[in-house]
Amino acid sequence: MPDKTASTASRQTWPALILFLVLGLLTLALPDHPDAITPGAFLRLPLELPLIVFVLLLMPRQLAALVAAILSAVLLLILILKVADIATQAAFQRPFNPYLDVKMATDGWNVLSGSMGAVQAGLTLGLTLSLVAMVTTGLFWSLRILALIPPPARRKLQALSGLVATVGSVIIIAGFSFADWVDARSVNYVSTRLDLISRSIADIRAFEEELAKETGPADGQGLFNAVAGHDVILIFIESYGRSAVEDPRYAKTTLPRLHSIEQRLTETGLHAASGWLGSPTVGGLSWLAHGTFLSGLWIDNQARYDLLMRSKRPSLNRLFSEAGWESIAVMPAITMAWPEAAYYGYDRILAAADLGYRGLPFNWVTMPDQYTLATFERLARSPSRASGKPLMAEIALISSHAPWTPVPKPVGWEDVGDGTIFNAQAVAGDPPAVVWSDPEQVREHYIATIDYSLLTLGDYIARFGGDALFILVGDHQPASIITGPNASRDVPIHLVSNDRTLIERFQANGFNAGMLPLRETRARPMSDMFALLIDLLAKQ
Repeated sequence: MPDKTASTASRQTWPALILFLVLGLLTLALPDHPDAITPGAFLRLPLELPLIVFVLLLMPRQLAALVAAILSAVLLLILILKVADIATQAAFQRPFNPYLDVKMATDGWNVLSGSMGAVQAGLTLGLTLSLVAMVTTGLFWSLRILALIPPPARRKLQALSGLVATVGSVIIIAGFSFADWVDARSVNYVSTRLDLISRSIADIRAFEEELAKETGPADGQGLFNAVAGHDVILIFIESYGRSAVEDPRYAKTTLPRLHSIEQRLTETGLHAASGWLGSPTVGGLSWLAHGTFLSGLWIDNQARYDLLMRSKRPSLNRLFSEAGWESIAVMPAITMAWPEAAYYGYDRILAAADLGYRGLPFNWVTMPDQYTLATFERLARSPSRASGKPLMAEIALISSHAPWTPVPKPVGWEDVGDGTIFNAQAVAGDPPAVVWSDPEQVREHYIATIDYSLLTLGDYIARFGGDALFILVGDHQPASIITGPNASRDVPIHLVSNDRTLIERFQANGFNAGMLPLRETRARPMSDMFALLIDLLAKQ
């Protein structure tokens, strides 16, 4: 090594060491969950830091430079995984899965930009990437300097790092009272992630075998006799989870609303049963819940969903179509090509452009729920009554989708028109960046949109329900900013019909009477509804 290089490395030894320890601490002590990020989380010594310095200084200087680059790459990988964990935990309340989640980058951006606004989301993403790049550059520079320091300083630093590593190991093994200040978690963190990938690969293989099995009805012939000639309307309510019903912060709004809906339905001769379903997703990825409900298979990740979309497993929509119903999808959030629709076997799709909304969007939300339902009534149910062919409709309502601002308000059904009546509402209230700067304000807006969706649905069913069977389902719980940590993944389900006998069948199978799902009512996996509906609707 040239004397000049050795001299430079010698002068920069201590700055490089300090920089490495600071950045290494930031990387290795950084929690993988947003709720755990506190100043106290960084008041510890990751034992890997002195071990890295010790091992690096054991190497010949020519080899140490290469090892420094490899170690920098490993630390970068750990940092990226932790940042991804923080983002995935915040949005979907689960750790990042490298095998399954890489393809969800676009969906993550949609959630972030929809909540914060595209500009602020872009700045946040840019700042995050810049910080990661700066940490990586600093780690590589500091490790390279440490790899090139000359022998005298090399031996001293090697002895010091070896001593710290030894003392730290003794503290951990002996389990002293202050052992929490020293740890070596990174190996376990990486091994856990590798184990997650291994288990995910095995899970996908098992799911492929499950799809290959011939189970369930071959077609829809002879099914659903109990609702012959009647519309069956399945409505997914965005972000309507158990917390909206039972969390004291939200129950004071939701419980009176459900009671008032039940009273209104009873006055119009309709009956209801309610219960809980365990959703396969939380915080987003609504299509996983839709696929689970409509296929009878547990679809809790994108890889399973993609395999389902390519399978021959019959969907509930397709079975109804084969049994004589017109299968319709009403999807106000679909604004681009939707190749997955081929799996479900719809006879007709009313996506955002087909619904003819001429009003302003409510940020990410393309149109308010009342417009969606009014247009469904006009474009689908009225023609269906005229033709005499019943509908099986799947509707995905989105007014309660993040960022939950502005909050829509009902108008007269006769005034809905082309949607321009909602323009003033669409530009009212605070923008997402303002709302999301205050968690309490986010929560207030969330429950206000849930209340709007329930109010609108209850009014629609009371006015236009007729003799249809309505199946109202929450797709998933909202993000942890709404529910708090460790919330249940359960979502409410309500069944409404003027056929008392039909509703009593659901009550006999674990659902309670009325619009309020009771705490003691057992939650069943959402995937069970496929077989249960086929069974209960088959009998006349």
